[in-house]
Amino acid sequence: MATPILELKGVGKSFHSADGSARPVLEGVDFTLNEGEIVALLGQSGSGKSTMLRILAGLIGADRGQVSYHGMPLYGAARGIRMVFQSFALFPWLTVQKNVELGLEAQGVAPAERARRSEQVIDLIGLSGFEGALPRELSGGMRQRVGIARALVMEPEVLLMDEAFSALDVLTGERLREEILELWESGKIPTKAILVVSHNIEEAVMMADRVLIFASNPGRVRAELPIALARPRAVDSSEVRQLIDEVYGLMTAGSSRPGRATEKEAKLQLGDRLPEADSARIEDVLELLLEEPFLGRADLPQLGEESELTDQELLDVSIALALLGFANLAHGDITITPLGEQFVAADHPARQAIFGRQLLEHVPLVAYICHGLEQDRSGDLPKELFLKLLRFTLNSDDAESALRVAVEWGRYANLFEYTFHTGTIQLPRGDAPTFE
Repeated sequence: MATPILELKGVGKSFHSADGSARPVLEGVDFTLNEGEIVALLGQSGSGKSTMLRILAGLIGADRGQVSYHGMPLYGAARGIRMVFQSFALFPWLTVQKNVELGLEAQGVAPAERARRSEQVIDLIGLSGFEGALPRELSGGMRQRVGIARALVMEPEVLLMDEAFSALDVLTGERLREEILELWESGKIPTKAILVVSHNIEEAVMMADRVLIFASNPGRVRAELPIALARPRAVDSSEVRQLIDEVYGLMTAGSSRPGRATEKEAKLQLGDRLPEADSARIEDVLELLLEEPFLGRADLPQLGEESELTDQELLDVSIALALLGFANLAHGDITITPLGEQFVAADHPARQAIFGRQLLEHVPLVAYICHGLEQDRSGDLPKELFLKLLRFTLNSDDAESALRVAVEWGRYANLFEYTFHTGTIQLPRGDAPTFE
């Protein structure tokens, strides 16, 4: 029987919106991390994955529910839990060895013991010979090794990794991931459980014993996929490819509305996040869908390889295509719709017109901007007006992202223009489009 180490029961977390009201980021999260397993957590940006990780690390508290470590309530950071961040977070004026020793020094470990343990971990993580180097003298992959070594030197029972490989190039990230797995499988590290937050579906399938899919608004566990394959896993094996396809299907289920789990909830609201897909990428993927070998229908992992998009980029584009009615998503496949085919066959002005009609029908934020411009005598409104509105339901970063996407889409469709140096949105010069 599995032995639970970390548990969340009915956990909720809220942050304050611009008007001071509580904005739920997590709601009703149930999760157990068991001894001897690696779990991967996937979900759209802003779904609360990193917030959940910080609650498990004891860095922030939950507002509701129970957080326990070995069955006892977790209040603050625990010695047996360590976290590796996406950013390297190294002190630039300290050497590799001094950066690795920081946690030990904070615990009052004697200098000789600090040196012994840090040198041992530095050797284990492949940094021997670089003990005296400064972070600026290291490559990105080596800097992340320092971050991992800084966590491992504390001999953690639980290792939490928040997109630890995402800032690295593909080959470096793969190599480092494989080395972590080798340390885990060989028992060279005392860690008993690992939780990985990732945007990389292949990475999750290659590493994890379980993959959890997070929904958004608020964040919660929407689906779970157990993986029984032995490690190391062959990335080109039929079993791995099938699992990757299954994860794509779980992540795009009900995706006409980003982060929603069912088609009943598919209609966007004014304050929802928007998928970060620009119009050029939307055009490129639609055109690719009609070419060989797809001819209108594609397996998402294969489309990702052909388009050379990252998993997150492909998911954002696919969700945007479904949102705008240009494609349908089901079971990890994407199929172009008749409207999508009409869009690809059209010239640029006709594409703008089609895109504009779909925006006004399916993206309330764009329709709201157009309505505001039509009602304002000057036809010129500051972006802060819309950001203020979005901050009632979104955090500042997500509000900026949603408005940035809406403006880019609206400019492409010639619904409005944007002046960057003044931060104002205005009606197009010349013949204005009709917003009805």
